[in-house]
Amino acid sequence: MTEGLRDTHGEGTRLDPWLGAYAARAQAMRASEIRALFAVASRPEVVSLAGGMPYIGGLPLEEIGDMMRRLIVDRGETALQYGSGQGDEALREQITQVMALEGIAAHADDVVVTTGSQQALDLVTTIFIDPGDVIVAEAPSYVGALGVFRAHEADVVHVPMDAHGLIPVALESTLARLQAERKRVKFLYTVPNFHNPGGVTLSLERRPQILEICARYGVLVLEDNPYGLLGFDHEPLPALRSMSDDGVIYLGSFSKTFAPGFRVGWAVAPHAVREKLVLASEASILCPSNASQLAISSYLNHSDWHGQIKSFREQYRDRRDALVGALEENIPSASWNVPEGGFYVWVKLPAGLDSKSMLPRAVTARVAYVPGTAFYYDGQGADFLRLSYCFPTPDRIREGIRRLAGVVDAEMETVRIFGTGAADRSGSVEFPSPDLA
Repeated sequence: MTEGLRDTHGEGTRLDPWLGAYAARAQAMRASEIRALFAVASRPEVVSLAGGMPYIGGLPLEEIGDMMRRLIVDRGETALQYGSGQGDEALREQITQVMALEGIAAHADDVVVTTGSQQALDLVTTIFIDPGDVIVAEAPSYVGALGVFRAHEADVVHVPMDAHGLIPVALESTLARLQAERKRVKFLYTVPNFHNPGGVTLSLERRPQILEICARYGVLVLEDNPYGLLGFDHEPLPALRSMSDDGVIYLGSFSKTFAPGFRVGWAVAPHAVREKLVLASEASILCPSNASQLAISSYLNHSDWHGQIKSFREQYRDRRDALVGALEENIPSASWNVPEGGFYVWVKLPAGLDSKSMLPRAVTARVAYVPGTAFYYDGQGADFLRLSYCFPTPDRIREGIRRLAGVVDAEMETVRIFGTGAADRSGSVEFPSPDLA
């Protein structure tokens, strides 16, 4: 019987007898080639400047433990049961209060709770994208989003950013070109605040310009905003969603402002889109975790979450300063942005260096980063790397940059002697592990 199925669906291999049976969309899926390196990078002797892992040690863990115990004792029959496909109504109301900090006026009925904002990304892509449809995204762009888009067989077209975020004139010229080519552009994907990986923020002046351009070309905006409340020196800028109810789907998450282990995110969408998101979510997971939702709701009700975000902002600012200072001292031949919030510094390497080919030597030197190629759909970015400062202590960050500087110096000497090699421009998007996202 098994052999018959194999014959029906095509030839397999000794490693995978079902290779010929996979759907066409699965053929482009592959794990990151650097995933194995990060198994080594997770060892305590390695300073990881790679993953965007929040500093969970900064949370009041004993208080949260007591809260979880009370939740199960008092509401266990609800917390451990199935729930609504759209999400817990009380939490959805609380989410509207969180979004109000960025100027969004929404009703609880507008909110769809998801298993992290990553699931929200997948749901939006599921309901909008047919194979070959175009998604416009910043260059560079979030690796987890690129993996979702690849899985749905979209064609991603990048638009450049500068120090003030997505460039409006570049967006308009790209949309005009795609329209002339009769391409179906379904949405613009953007991370406007403290961009992952670029670290830049879309300026207040440009926000309405981006919305006007997209509205003129009939392009939906998908606003992914996990970092918006984590600015270091100023209050949050108004979200794109606050300027357009009908033209923007907004994605939010508690992973960066509270804890990613609960896997609670959300989407806010126009009414008809929201209904399809709920249906797609129910088809995928039936309902988000009641236990996680009620834990988040209890945290928002009973903890000083505003104070916790303020504490995170101060901790991450200290780590940012440690990273930037260490770069200035140890790798002055590189260049980088200085982010005003969030988790990431985007570094341009000295001429001739390839961040992807350099990574094994960096891990050998007990420091890890994410190569720039992970953040482009078309294989660009070999001369960039992303450094994350959110998790290590300032002293560990400084030590990590000292180690990285030794690797960069050795690579520069190799380039001086032997010249540069051809960088890998395969253009195949990898699927990241959580360590890389």
